[in-house]
Amino acid sequence: MHSFFLPYKSSRIHYLKSGSGARCLICFHGYGESARSFGFLSASLDQDFTLFAVDLPFHGATQWCEGLDFTPLQLMDILEQILAEHGCQQRKVSLLGYSMGGRIALSIMNQFGLRLGCVVLLAPDGLRLNFWYWLTTQTWGGHRLFQLTMDHPGWFFALLGSANRMGLVNPSVYKFVSAYVDDQQAREQLYRCWTVMRKFRPDLAQVKSIVRTQSIPLSLLYGRHDRIIRHGRSEGFRRGIEPWCDLVVLDAGHQVLQEKNRDLILRALRR
Repeated sequence: MHSFFLPYKSSRIHYLKSGSGARCLICFHGYGESARSFGFLSASLDQDFTLFAVDLPFHGATQWCEGLDFTPLQLMDILEQILAEHGCQQRKVSLLGYSMGGRIALSIMNQFGLRLGCVVLLAPDGLRLNFWYWLTTQTWGGHRLFQLTMDHPGWFFALLGSANRMGLVNPSVYKFVSAYVDDQQAREQLYRCWTVMRKFRPDLAQVKSIVRTQSIPLSLLYGRHDRIIRHGRSEGFRRGIEPWCDLVVLDAGHQVLQEKNRDLILRALRR
């Protein structure tokens, strides 16, 4: 994979490119990851796709200097510039998103019009409203509390620890949350990333309409043992688009973007 930087306003957007196939594939990584997460797919896709994997704000090598404001229209502007830079602006575009990247892919599907190819979502966020994410990013009071908690997390740890001892919190969720809140640098990263991505709120009714009217192949891949994003949340979303929407449940946890799952991911991309 080859590394590039795109100047964007005051920022520098880092992305990786691989392959020279007729179809374009844009990849969006998960929280705390980077474009390099898709490296294991590149050699297998080079004949079919031209792959672009973008480092999102506050991730990877992207230098984001536009504050905590980022919108789907800004992302589309960035993507269109990347596609134009490599002569791909008229090609079919497929989307691959993992976890947070799944929510991003869902949020911009409508922007590609008839250029949209298949969409593959791995353990995707965005198919169900997360109450805590909504509270901390979409309400003034919740966001203020979120900010204070990231600066002074002691009370939150006490509450979370009590809930864990009483069996009110899943141990996997407790471990996951503790890992991101116990370290100051991790807390700052969490605050920046949750806040900057707050405007990526997919309109699921619109997404389903696009899938039906354009016959877009949509694949959902989940881990059976995922305690962060459960595969059951896809059931209501698939209703009415079953002919185009495949569901695959893997023997895995949340991290389904792994080389051992490469063949299943490739099969979904080649639908």
